[in-house]
Amino acid sequence: MSIKYFDHAATTPVREEVLKEMLPYFNIEFGNPSSIYSIGRKARKAIEISREKVGNSICAKSNEIYFTSCGSESDNLAIKGFAYANKNNGNHIITTKIEHPAVLNTCKKLESQGFEVTYLGVNKNGIIDIEQLINSIKKNTILISVMSANNEIGTIQPLKEIGRISRLNNIAFHTDAVQAIGNIKIDVQELNIDLLSLSAHKFYGPKGIGSLYVRNGINFEKIQDGGHQENNKRAGTENVAEIVGLGRAIEIANKNLENYNDKLKNLRDYYIREITKNIPNILINGDIKNRLPGNINMSFKDIDGEYLLFNLDEVGICASTGSACSSGSSEPSHVLVELGVPNDYINCSLRITFGEQNTKEEVLFLVENITKIINKYKNII
Repeated sequence: MSIKYFDHAATTPVREEVLKEMLPYFNIEFGNPSSIYSIGRKARKAIEISREKVGNSICAKSNEIYFTSCGSESDNLAIKGFAYANKNNGNHIITTKIEHPAVLNTCKKLESQGFEVTYLGVNKNGIIDIEQLINSIKKNTILISVMSANNEIGTIQPLKEIGRISRLNNIAFHTDAVQAIGNIKIDVQELNIDLLSLSAHKFYGPKGIGSLYVRNGINFEKIQDGGHQENNKRAGTENVAEIVGLGRAIEIANKNLENYNDKLKNLRDYYIREITKNIPNILINGDIKNRLPGNINMSFKDIDGEYLLFNLDEVGICASTGSACSSGSSEPSHVLVELGVPNDYINCSLRITFGEQNTKEEVLFLVENITKIINKYKNII
């Protein structure tokens, strides 16, 4: 049975070109980049080349790029690091109710340490109200953290307007761009972004490596102790092979962005057309226009989501109900709850996220099996 993979928001396979570039750094160019002899210097050079590639991809300087283990660590370092370093200027942070757990739980931790956090609501399409953002700003507000694109419903936030408001009020702007990088173009200069989190495995790079952009002049503290790596901001021997993989993956993603977006949007729109022909009472979650090109999140009325996923897996289809970081939770998605999805829909949301290897034939296979499974479930109950 061949696998049909439709969960690229959870992770993507490593590209062959990326893997090929990584391999020498596991056993040939294995030097510690902090060492001063030749193989250490080669490792250091490889890191700096990747740092430049990441910077170029978001229109940042290479010395504004810090390597981490993942997007979650980048979010923690950005939000905690900035909050700790700037607490004398204020203790108020603004974020949204539909952020990734890496942001929400970080903010909850800061609340337990005396910081004040405002959680903005969103409209039925998952987009924040700019007026509510403006009205939430206080004299002690130091940071606004709003994700670029939601990991469950794909909705893209009005980053340019958020950045403009942040800059006008002298407030730092952080965005969790883990889902966005590799899917949409982000220019940190144009959007007035001060801190940005990303993760390689969302754009055909390896798992376990991420990056944080921090604009020069923004003060932030390290949150783990150890050596002086990453300009004394992130202790620990650098994962050279994966840093090389991140650099190559983001370079390829940036180069192919337009064609990649066109393909994914065509597959997404084709899926919407076909599935709505077969199944009534479908609710599309999130803004249909302002969303990632390969993301479509649908809810089916009076269907058990786990039943649907289990039966899709039985025929080799990989999909999800939402964030992989929330799998195992019996609670409804906090994102769908915030959107006001009705109770008879909320327990069966299916997130389909397309990738470069998907085809129209696979989409038809997906639609055919979703239809069969839902019809079978309705006959059972």
